[in-house]
Amino acid sequence: MAERRRRRRRRQGSPRVVASNRRNLFVDVMRRPLGAAAAVYLALVVLASALAPVLAPHDPLKQTLSAVRQGPSAEYPLGTDAMGRDLLSRLLYGGQESLIGVAQALVVALVIAVPLGIASGYFGGWFDRVVMRCIDINMAIPNLIVTLAVLAIFRNSMFAAMVVYGILVSASAARVIRSAALGVREELYIDAARTTGLGGLQILVRHIFPRTLGVIIVQAAMLSAIALGVQTGLAFLGFGPPPPEPTWGGMVGEASSMLQFHTWMILPTAGVITLTTLAFGLLGDAVRDANAEAIQRPMRPSTPRSRAERGQAQAARVAAAEAADAVSPPPADTLLSVRGLTVAFGSGDDETIVVDGADFDIRRGETVGLVGESGSGKTVTAMAVLGLLAQGGRVLSGRIWFDGVDISGYSPAQYRALRGTKMAMISQEPMVALDPAFRIGFQLAEVIRTHHKISWRAARKRAVELLAAVRLPDPEHVASLYPHQVSGGMAQRVAIAIALAGRPELLIADEPTTALDVTVQAEILDLLRALQRRLGMAILFVTHDWGVVADICDRAVVMYAGQVVEHATVVEMFRDPLHPYTQALQASDPHNAVKGEPLPTIGGVVPPPGHWPQGCHFAARCRFVTDACRVGRIPQEDRGEGRDARCIRIDVARAARVEEGVR
Repeated sequence: MAERRRRRRRRQGSPRVVASNRRNLFVDVMRRPLGAAAAVYLALVVLASALAPVLAPHDPLKQTLSAVRQGPSAEYPLGTDAMGRDLLSRLLYGGQESLIGVAQALVVALVIAVPLGIASGYFGGWFDRVVMRCIDINMAIPNLIVTLAVLAIFRNSMFAAMVVYGILVSASAARVIRSAALGVREELYIDAARTTGLGGLQILVRHIFPRTLGVIIVQAAMLSAIALGVQTGLAFLGFGPPPPEPTWGGMVGEASSMLQFHTWMILPTAGVITLTTLAFGLLGDAVRDANAEAIQRPMRPSTPRSRAERGQAQAARVAAAEAADAVSPPPADTLLSVRGLTVAFGSGDDETIVVDGADFDIRRGETVGLVGESGSGKTVTAMAVLGLLAQGGRVLSGRIWFDGVDISGYSPAQYRALRGTKMAMISQEPMVALDPAFRIGFQLAEVIRTHHKISWRAARKRAVELLAAVRLPDPEHVASLYPHQVSGGMAQRVAIAIALAGRPELLIADEPTTALDVTVQAEILDLLRALQRRLGMAILFVTHDWGVVADICDRAVVMYAGQVVEHATVVEMFRDPLHPYTQALQASDPHNAVKGEPLPTIGGVVPPPGHWPQGCHFAARCRFVTDACRVGRIPQEDRGEGRDARCIRIDVARAARVEEGVR
């Protein structure tokens, strides 16, 4: 019985984790300035309307003919209308009718749209065809005309009007939700859920609905804003509660007839309607974005063992952070110095370390290769240096020194001032850096003008010069082309030109040759070498290709599962690799293949963040592992002459390599 419950929990996921992510959703929304402002405003509007009998300073129906059309005063904070009635009191009471109408339409629309849209997108087939035909018929019906007809039949019943309006607008929302469900249905985890035996209803509720929640929230916000406009519009036309009962639409109608005599009278009500409509949209966007982040967070149960492991890891990070804080500024010839860099995504129980105490230096004019398999943390480390971590990522500890200045605590604005002029980046997908809607020359000139306050004519001339500098034939012609009109190699040269537009001192190249053929790859590497010699810039080259490291780099830094495991000059790294991982990587390099013999491989895979073992992260794949390797944090052992490795079995690994004749 206990085993059955455990299997059920594994299929369903941890309730504690789901609840934790839902609690975090509210916190994430409130951390967004616009989302927090919209939520607070809407809460105040709803609360003020609900407490109108308590908060209103006057009876909303009481006429004071001696105080007609007055402006704001101590007695009447928002002034009075043409009958001497207090505008603030009428605004508070009028909000009740308006917001109730919005809620009625919204509830009806969502009750119809959400189940139909999700089920139609997931099940497809005849059910989808029937639902879509019904939606098409519904959308062909003129909403306002039908709503006005309902008001005529039910004698100005705003309840009937808003319910019917909710039914009519549910079609457009259902169509959008269906499109989102269609995309989610194709995900591999939906197939996995089917194979575990989950039924259609369970998959809809547990998998499809959470992933479409962002779209549903946006639709709800949009429908709320539209329903508010319709409700106030109908009241403006005289439908709904008859005068002198206050409604926002009725107050706008009364004020519009007095515009030439008392302009102020329309401003409070119009302002509240406008701000409420805007707040619905802003809140919808904020909740959608926060929900997307909550879904993407790694969700794992919090067990006593994982808490203990997190405590040990936290203690190790604190020690590494203290060691990093104790480091003095690097020597003058060091352009970039990274000490104890630890990067995490998520927060609380969902916090996941992706880079763990990384250390390395780059001297001026030097090229350093950052080497490792996919998932080792190379790109995240580079993004942390640039201050461009993805949403949800942050530097937990460590120092980043650039040109003698500690930039680890820089604000986004300070990082923006560095990027482009001091540091720049090129990626493995050059087309990502190019906007398909604009010509190459315009994009390059725009970047130049961002960093150098010059005219468009001068920027255009400089753009052509940069295109020539990256060895593009006929740079004038290339400047007039759109990105889709150039090859991958040409696009990478354009991306390099854009990176050089601000004359950076450090260029971060994130596998810039991966998507290129061998001939173009060699040309790009030769170009980078030539530009480095001419401009004197340093390069951090992120790669998994040892051939590229040997071709262009002066020193190499090897990373594995978030940790730097070895530093050395390229010559020493190839002549005498110290760490078993470095040895295994080089042995599996196709450049070292021996004809007639199978190419060695490294068994297993890089453990994902959040599942790193205690002790050496490479222990599960290392042939020299002992029990001591699995206990405690493995220190970086200094071997002199700028060499170090994170291993306690260096001598054993070296002896085995020599014995096997590996050079």
